[in-house]
Formats: sequence, structure tokens, C-alpha cells
Amino acid sequence: MRVLVTGANGFIGGHVVAALLAAGHAVTGCVRDPAAWRRRWPGCAALACDFNRDVAPEDWRPRLDGIDAVVNAAGILSERGGQSHANVHVAAPAALFAACRSAGVRRVIHISALGADEAAGTGYARSKRAAEEALAATDLEWVILRPSLVYAGAAYGGTALMRGLAALPWAVPLVGGGGQRFCPLHMDDLTRAICRFLEPGAPARLRLDAAGPDAASLREILAGLRGWLGLGPARFVRVPVGLVALACRIGDALGWASVNGTALRMLQYGNTADGRAFRDAIGFAPRGFAAGLASQPATTQDRWHARLVPVRPLLRWLLALLWLASGAIGLLPASIGYGAGLLEQAGLPRPAGAGLLYAACLLDLALGAALLLRWRARLAGAIGLGLAAGYPLVLTALAPWAWADPLGALVKNLAIAGATLAMIAIEDDR
Repeated sequence: MRVLVTGANGFIGGHVVAALLAAGHAVTGCVRDPAAWRRRWPGCAALACDFNRDVAPEDWRPRLDGIDAVVNAAGILSERGGQSHANVHVAAPAALFAACRSAGVRRVIHISALGADEAAGTGYARSKRAAEEALAATDLEWVILRPSLVYAGAAYGGTALMRGLAALPWAVPLVGGGGQRFCPLHMDDLTRAICRFLEPGAPARLRLDAAGPDAASLREILAGLRGWLGLGPARFVRVPVGLVALACRIGDALGWASVNGTALRMLQYGNTADGRAFRDAIGFAPRGFAAGLASQPATTQDRWHARLVPVRPLLRWLLALLWLASGAIGLLPASIGYGAGLLEQAGLPRPAGAGLLYAACLLDLALGAALLLRWRARLAGAIGLGLAAGYPLVLTALAPWAWADPLGALVKNLAIAGATLAMIAIEDDR
């Protein structure tokens, strides 16, 4: 079967692609960067799409030529980078479903989310629900899957955050005590179910809560992840919901992917369901949380990733603070005077030296702001790396005695360069 997968570069979408290929299907991925996606999946076709822009059926109709079925796994938790729930979750999927009808593509599997209800009170939940209703109103052979917390050997977004919290060295924070409950579903069970629904004669026109067999609290999930990572027993610390809400408001302002008001409200709303209808429809029993973790033992790389989850933003923020402070302190009259005098000893006229220092300070401030706002962070990191290497090289040529500064002003650039290299290496989201 030739299957079009939207959101094919995402956490669930990528696993869906792998499962479909293993089952013998031909896959076409709909992604924003087809060239990069083809490097990951060289045997697959790739088409460019943008759910924030492609909101008319005619945008989708050409992409469906030769396609037998569609799996829609596109979605966003929070609105950032100019994306909107209204487009990504409602308008674009509705256009895709309409295009499927006109193209004769009958089988559509739509990945929604458990908790996608009006009562959840979030734009994310309302828009996810609206997409479900748009598909359910068609005469297509549709299946709507509403997964609870989906976990796998890999982690992204909320699951990555949980893994990072579980690996903290001294204490594991719990939102309001950690009583929020989930029915965790292993990724392999979700993708196996999707493959089942693509089989000839598979049931259709179903809306199913894709829930694992066991309900587990956030505290139990974090303890399970910590044990899976091979770390010692967890020491839990209750964090008041109000304090978490404050952090989420900051996350909303700065565009954080996993720490934001939507994530907190969905966590508080709950994520459990009776999974018996899902189990009956797929014809097998999903694994419990402990069995799912045991099926993929943690590796050293998993422990690295878990420990780096909180380190990654902290490293970028500290580098941003360093460049902001460097630029601000450098603009002080005493700093300009000292620096211009140092350059004058090397033969550079004082006005020219002062101008050079002003320009360098403004560049430092711009770099710090870019890192703080995560605006093209890897590019900003590369510029920072160039500055960390360039400043010592210039001063070595003009004033080599600066290396003897008792505070090690130039020597510290080596550590800055190392920290910047680490930031660039771990900055990727996917």
C-alpha cells in the first residue's frame, strides 16, 4: 500500500514511517524540509508541505496522486514560530480530508490526543477536537486514534521533559504532588495498531481512546523512568502548582515547547481512559508501562540525553548572559577607556580603538539577545564561536601581552569556545 504520512518528521510520525516500511508499505512523507527528510529516509518519497499554510483542498490534491491511504500525525502543542492551532489542527486537516474524498483516497487514520475535549479549556484541545469532528463528518473510511502519553526508547517534547526530570541528581520535582494520571501507551503498540487499521477489511469509522492497560500517576511514571535509566531511588519534592504556572507563563512568553500554559492545563485535565474498545479493535493487548520500558533497555546514550534535557537550555541561557554582560560592561566609559588605551599601545589610534570596541560590544549584545530568544541558535552559536576565537587572535596580533592578564580574560575564551561547541552539538530538537 502507498501511504502518505503527514507530520512524518515528528516523534509519532517518524515511528509511523518506520513501522509502515517494516510492514512492507511504500511511504511518502509530507514535511517542511523534504531534502533533509530524504537523508533520513533515502528509500522514501518526500513532498513539501506546511500545515500553517496549506489550508485549501487544492493544496493537497496533487500530493495524493497514487496514494492509497493517509496517516495524519501532524500537530503542535503550543502556538509559536507563527504557527496556529486553527491552521495546523483544523483548516489544513479539513482541506486534506476534502482532498482525499475528491482523489478517491478512502482510508484515513488521524492521530488526535486523549483529552481533546472542549472541557479541557485549551486552544490545543478545542482544535484537536474540531479536526476529529471534521473527519467524522465525512464518508471516508476513517479511524481517529486519541493516544494517552506515548513513550518509546526515544523521547521528544513532553516525554523528553519527563525523562529529564526523572534524571535530576538530587531531587525530582512533582507538579502539585504528582498525582496527575496517564494511561501510558508504548509507541510500538500505537504503530502496530496503525498498521492493523491499514490491512484489507480493517474496521473503519472508529474513534478510539488509545490507552495503555495501566493508569499511572506522574510520580509513578517519573519513578519508573528513573529506574529504567539505572539511577538510584528518587527523592521527590512537591512544587506548588502556582509556581509551575509562573514558569509556564514565562514559557509562553519565550515560546518554550514543553513548559507552557497549554502543557500545564492538559496535565491538570487528566489523561486516562478505558482502553478496552481500542484493545478489541486492534486485536491485541498493549503492554503495561513497566513491560514497555523493559522491552527497550536504557543505554548510556539515554542517560546522556536525560541528563542533558535541563542542561541544554541552561547552557544557552548562560552563554546568552555572558554575551549580554560582556556587551553591557564593555560599553561602560571605564571599559572603553581601558580597551582603547590597550589598543593604543599596539599602535591603533584611540578614536579608532574606541570605535572598534563599541562595534564589538554591540555585536556581543546582539548575539546574547539571539541566544536568549533562541533565534537561529545554532547560527548564533557559530558566530559566538567565531568571536570566542577571533577576539584572542586579534589581541594576540595587537597586544600579545594581554595573555598575561592575571584574571585570564583571554584564556577564558577557550572555555567559552568549548561550551559553545557543546551548545551547538545538542541544540537540535528532532
